[in-house]
Amino acid sequence: MAAIIELLSVLFLSFGLNLVPFASPSNLFIASNAAILVQSDPFTLGFLVALGAALAKLIMYGITFFVGKHLGEQQRQRIDAQGLKIKRWAFLLLFVAAATPIPDEPVIIPLGLMKYNLGKFFAAFFLGKLVITVAGAALGTWSEDVFSGSLGQTGLIVLSIVLTILITVVMLKVDLGKLTAKILKKKASFPAE
Repeated sequence: MAAIIELLSVLFLSFGLNLVPFASPSNLFIASNAAILVQSDPFTLGFLVALGAALAKLIMYGITFFVGKHLGEQQRQRIDAQGLKIKRWAFLLLFVAAATPIPDEPVIIPLGLMKYNLGKFFAAFFLGKLVITVAGAALGTWSEDVFSGSLGQTGLIVLSIVLTILITVVMLKVDLGKLTAKILKKKASFPAE
């Protein structure tokens, strides 16, 4: 079992890496490598990586929230008008952005500017990150169990990088807009009860 210092290191590393806007590594990658390097269960590691990521993005959200207070009247009216259109889907959009390896900032920044509810923001982002980080930690644990004897720790980290890239490419090839439209279209075609 992991020492408390190792677990705190995972939390702080995730926090630090996620403070870098647009350039931080995928949290799937962070969680899978944490599972290779730290002996703990996938849920604990995924939870710590997700918490670190959510706390870091909360800072970015806060900055854009307060920048929004200094916008001109026309800009504020435009943002408020756009906000009314997307607030209904904001939780889902943020959850999907957090649960996939796509950059989070294009969703976080507008939500901060439109002063989206802080509690909903944190919940959606944390839950989305929890999905991907627990999966990443489970992938890292599985790869360590299967390949540790033949690859060694360095080989496992390389394998983790390769699998992260592969999963990211597959996820980016799925057009979320079309998928959402199909789901909504199917939902609309069902008769009302």
